[in-house]
Amino acid sequence: MADAGAGDATPETSQDLTIFVQNLLEQMQNRFNQMSSTIIGRIDEMGSRIDDLERSIAELMDQAGIEADVPEEEKGGDAK
Repeated sequence: MADAGAGDATPETSQDLTIFVQNLLEQMQNRFNQMSSTIIGRIDEMGSRIDDLERSIAELMDQAGIEADVPEEEKGGDAK
């Protein structure tokens, strides 16, 4: 006994269902795109921060006169 004109969100016909599903998929796609953009932006920002940190460390090492050689255990890639 559902009243179709009562503003009920439940689709009543196959056409209504199709429109409902299309709208839902569009909303999901929009949210996915927004989240993807946000994640990519954060990854880019983190990359820039890491680059800045590496530069700062290299400058500090130069000031301290420390060589930037990689220890032998890190060169081999042996995991313990």
